[in-house]
This record gives sequence, structure tokens and C-alpha cells, in this order.
Amino acid sequence: MLKKLVLLFTSLFLVAQFSFAATYKVDTGHSQVNFVVTHLMISKVRGLFTEFEGQIEADPGAKTVQSVKGVVQTASIDTREEKRDKHLRSPDFFSAADYPQMTFTSKRISGSGDNITVHGDLTIRGNTKEVALTGKFLGVVQDPWGNERVGFEASGQINRQEFGLKWNKMLEAGGVVVGDEVEITLEIEAIKQT
Repeated sequence: MLKKLVLLFTSLFLVAQFSFAATYKVDTGHSQVNFVVTHLMISKVRGLFTEFEGQIEADPGAKTVQSVKGVVQTASIDTREEKRDKHLRSPDFFSAADYPQMTFTSKRISGSGDNITVHGDLTIRGNTKEVALTGKFLGVVQDPWGNERVGFEASGQINRQEFGLKWNKMLEAGGVVVGDEVEITLEIEAIKQT
């Protein structure tokens, strides 16, 4: 009986030492928030947001994620075309002056390693919808300055109409200028907080 108790406590100690959740802050200099949307029914426009922040609760030992929070500044949208970016910041789309931030907060997370699904509330222009992002844990490493870093990637799809981004124009030949489905891709590197 004593031997079994010793083995149990030893196992618990090892699990506690090598598998535990920690808080990681997104390193914006080594991360990206990207999107892709169809243009004129024949091509795709790619863009990103340059100002954002986020926090992840993760367990590198188990390759799992416990929670995710993110905030993106809508005025930081960049599609490499200033006239288009100005339109995207306007009330036709993000209305950045009235809604300067869009946010994501996880509600439930499943899976581990290469198969993680994060369900959470995405809020854009004051409209909140639950969306699902699928992704993977890319690894953990110690950088040259002694910081523990983790990497993640995730992607998902939303319908912009559901978030109040409704502007569009019909084409003479049929179809519309901007597609409704928006592909989101996140490339995240985050630093462990002490």
C-alpha cells in the first residue's frame, strides 16, 4: 500500500513538473492576423491588421490550449492600397472611428497538438457571433534571451454580413464586387509571462 502511494505521488509530481498551463503574451513583432476575401468574383484580396494584442493560456507539455483572448485595432487594416484601406475603415465596413476594436474570447477548446479547435465569441462593429478556429500547436523553444516562446497557427471562416460589414455593388455581368466569405489566418508566437 505504501509503495502504491509513493508511486502515485511520484507520478503526480512528475506531471506537475513537466505538464502545466502558463500564460503567454502574443509577440506582435513575430505574429500576423491575416485575411483573404474574393474580389470581383475572379481574384482574392489579401490583407492584415498591424496592431493587435493577445493572451493565451497553454500547456506546452500536453500541447493544449486552455483559453485565448485577442484584441485587434480595426484602423490598422492594411491591404497595400491606401484608398481601399480608407474605405474599409469607413462606415461602409469596419466603421473604425465608432468601433475601434474587434475582439475574440474563447468559450471552449478541444483537441491537442496538430488538431485543436477553439470556439469563441468574435465581436465586430458591436455584433458578436460564435466562430470556430482550427489550428495546431507548433512547438515551444527558449530564445537567446532566456524567454520561453510557443508557436501556434489557426484559421477559420466568417460571413462578413453577419458582423455588419454589408457594403457591396452588383456587377453588370452578374455577381458582386466583394465576396461575403472571409478567410482568417493567424500565425502566432507568444512569450511566457512570469
